[in-house]
Amino acid sequence: MAMMIDPDACSLCGDCKPVCPTRSVLKKSGIYSINPETCTECDGDPACLAECASGAITPV
Repeated sequence: MAMMIDPDACSLCGDCKPVCPTRSVLKKSGIYSINPETCTECDGDPACLAECASGAITPV
């Protein structure tokens, strides 16, 4: 399983990127996304989800 960032809901603050222990949060062309191949959902306690004030991050 992995997390996903909704680009329409994302405020582009970037707060999720530094808290990701697997460096799965990527920024490309000004849009944030999460690499599903490396995202581990922080073993059940996603750090990015806790950090996202806009609620743009959800489990896939």
